[in-house]
Amino acid sequence: MNVLVLALAGAVTVANIYFPQPLLEAIAQGLKVSQDTAGIIASALQIGYALGIFLIVPLADTANVRRLTTVLLVLTSGGLLVAAASPNIVTLIVATLAVSTTTVLPQVITPVAAALAGPERSGHVVGLIGLGLTLGSTFSRSLSGGVSDLSGNWRTAYVVAAVMTAALLPALRRTMPERLGAGRARLPYRKLLATLPGLLTSHREVVFSAFLGATVFAAFSAFWATLTFHLAAPPFHQGPALAGLFSLYGLPAALLSAYAGRLNDRHGPTVVNVWALGCIAASFALFAFLGASMAALIVGSNLLILGTSSSQVANQARLFVLGEDKVARLNTIFMLSSFGGGAIGSLAGAAAYSDHGWTGTVVVGVVFIVLTAGALVVERAMRVRGADSA
Repeated sequence: MNVLVLALAGAVTVANIYFPQPLLEAIAQGLKVSQDTAGIIASALQIGYALGIFLIVPLADTANVRRLTTVLLVLTSGGLLVAAASPNIVTLIVATLAVSTTTVLPQVITPVAAALAGPERSGHVVGLIGLGLTLGSTFSRSLSGGVSDLSGNWRTAYVVAAVMTAALLPALRRTMPERLGAGRARLPYRKLLATLPGLLTSHREVVFSAFLGATVFAAFSAFWATLTFHLAAPPFHQGPALAGLFSLYGLPAALLSAYAGRLNDRHGPTVVNVWALGCIAASFALFAFLGASMAALIVGSNLLILGTSSSQVANQARLFVLGEDKVARLNTIFMLSSFGGGAIGSLAGAAAYSDHGWTGTVVVGVVFIVLTAGALVVERAMRVRGADSA
């Protein structure tokens, strides 16, 4: 298994969810629609990705993974070309929904790679692939904006994305396995999806990791959902361009988060969760007491990115050792929970900022930090009680 190839593939495919964001203004002008109408594309990207995680990712537990990978890459590349040639906004929105649904390969690659690596190296592998996803989502916006500016046409960025996605086919056909387990019975599709609630209730680790994923990503999203408003207000008086640069400012944290995998393999996911929570708590302390300082916001955003990425690595690694036969479905549960938490955090952050300004954002973040800490304390108490009774 070539982990670097898988990390690169994750970076390229996850970029398909984020690269259209800087193009929305150009799309609105090119297709002669309002900014609000063009903004539907951003919503379609998130909706499609969530649908793909739920409807497609579980297939990796029983389907031919190599064939599934090939089909997803072909469909995604074709959808990007349709989007590039879209004559109107309706076609582009439909193509966007289709592309984001089929470009869930990162959520297939991660559990498959962890299962192939084994319990001893799963954290390290998840960390490296997570780094690829972070870099892909970070640089995709800059790349698509640059391509659009140089070519003078937003459609060129879609063509470039289609070519880059299709170029992964030869490498992934050699790298991805045919199946995760030899001789495993293939569940019918409906039964496969019907097993998701049972997995959530049959393993305490699943509930624990899903809850931590939701609360941590909620705090993360509360910050990013309101940062633009905060930077536009006194004392900064900055436009959205500066908020966009914060993803690049967070590059050091993204690189450091890869080491969370090694830390997980050495000390276990709970240690990484505690360390990640410390980073997130420190970030919101900076936001609370030095929120009017640009330097503090940059340092705090790095701590937040580092803590959130490390927490995700630990939570996924905890799940992927529960059984090779269900890693994709476990990842589906975790990612859907994280997405749900992120949506709640964004809404709560925006509402709190509207009523109470930056203080409201900080309070929302602290609430989710407290919930995360409470879950860690409860889990620790349950482990101690279990050890005593044994």
